[in-house]
Amino acid sequence: MLHPRARTMLMLALPALLIGIASSLILLFMMRVAGILQTFLWQTLPATFGVSLFAPGWIITILTLTGIAVGLVIRYVPGHGGPDPASEPLISTPVESRALPGLALAMILGLAGGVSLGPEHPIMAINVALAVVLGGKLFPRVNSLDWTILAAAGTIGALFGTPVAAALIFSQTLNSTNDVPLWDKLFAPLMAAAAGGVTTGLFVHPNFSLPIAHYSQLHLTDIFSGAVVAAIAIALGMVAVWCLPRLHTLMHRLKNPVLILGVGGFVLGMLGALGGPQTLFKGVDEMQQLAFGQTWTVYDYFLFAVIKLAALVIAAACGFRGGRIFPAVFVGVALGLMLHEHVDAVPAAVTVSCAVLGMVLVVTRDGWLSLFMAAVIVPDTQLLPLLCIVMLPAWLLLAGKPLMVAGPKD
Repeated sequence: MLHPRARTMLMLALPALLIGIASSLILLFMMRVAGILQTFLWQTLPATFGVSLFAPGWIITILTLTGIAVGLVIRYVPGHGGPDPASEPLISTPVESRALPGLALAMILGLAGGVSLGPEHPIMAINVALAVVLGGKLFPRVNSLDWTILAAAGTIGALFGTPVAAALIFSQTLNSTNDVPLWDKLFAPLMAAAAGGVTTGLFVHPNFSLPIAHYSQLHLTDIFSGAVVAAIAIALGMVAVWCLPRLHTLMHRLKNPVLILGVGGFVLGMLGALGGPQTLFKGVDEMQQLAFGQTWTVYDYFLFAVIKLAALVIAAACGFRGGRIFPAVFVGVALGLMLHEHVDAVPAAVTVSCAVLGMVLVVTRDGWLSLFMAAVIVPDTQLLPLLCIVMLPAWLLLAGKPLMVAGPKD
């Protein structure tokens, strides 16, 4: 009853479901362990020693020790903590199995210790490597490239709690032909992404949206304002793009990863002491603090944006194991709120969504993912036409510009 094309897709359905569920469970386990350690480092220990929460001295101490601990993992654990995320794309070739324990440990230590990086790059590498090794044994008819795609899709679905981001990303990477339509190629990745998103939703409820005032109607002036906001975000982001490879080269002249990451942790601690707890960690929970409760000034938002971006560049340049998307979203949110506070005639929904779009576009150079993140942070359907229009001049500004990637270690 089924066409051969349908039978081919159906053959991948079970592996896709399994890898999507497994990708989510691995992510949830890692984040749970990191959360327990984070509570111990930032609440239990300070209370034990009678130190106030997030005291500047405590921030500097914990981040310095975190850097040393991650450096020891990279120096002495087999596999050297996996590849350096500063020199790798989000989805790359599978890493060696022996590097996975060190990579997982380095990621957990960084997340718990307050380093300004997200979990996306390490967890992607871990899930892809496990899928290729274990999946290849269970389903030998599925090749390693298919396992890589399925694991990447399942991880993206698990990270965001929805398969939409995976659908957008893979729609531009999986080319269709006359013989194999695009949706045939998307079937299995979307199955994996849906399984990952649903599994994540059963245990936690990822919430990226901010309580931004509803955007009621599209105005021509808002399109121009949004384009200017996106351009400002791109300009700020390109400063980070310029700094990353140069700082990466400078730091790795020290050769010893314990020294490199110890120094990097100390600098991150200084930045965290200056910017406060809002500028620590991956930034997802912290950006909610910017929009809720306390009223911040233009200077506060500016300080948060600049310090978080500097911390992102330093953490990536020193070799901490983590991703750059979530901290970039925080920077975009802080910048957007600052611009709205400075010129309140422009709606916050416009400034925040367009700043997030511009900043994520600089970091990922992925138009669909940038639109997705902007639409998730400010979930307002009235903004979608504006964001699509603003994307056009933003993409022109970045055409041919360097990527946010460092060169290989010396």
